[in-house]
Amino acid sequence: MSQMMPEGEEIRKAIKWISDNLDTGKTKSKLIEEAALKYDLSPAQTDFLINFFSKAKA
Repeated sequence: MSQMMPEGEEIRKAIKWISDNLDTGKTKSKLIEEAALKYDLSPAQTDFLINFFSKAKA
């Protein structure tokens, strides 16, 4: 991982949850939205997820 990981267990859980659910047919943006609600992420953490998954290889 070339990006700095923000602090907090919630963001780590959200990244794992999104990664585990990428093959469900939902878009990355929908998964990020769901993870933000599920893990009660801040706007900054949600922005991190958007950037993280937009730069991740498909």
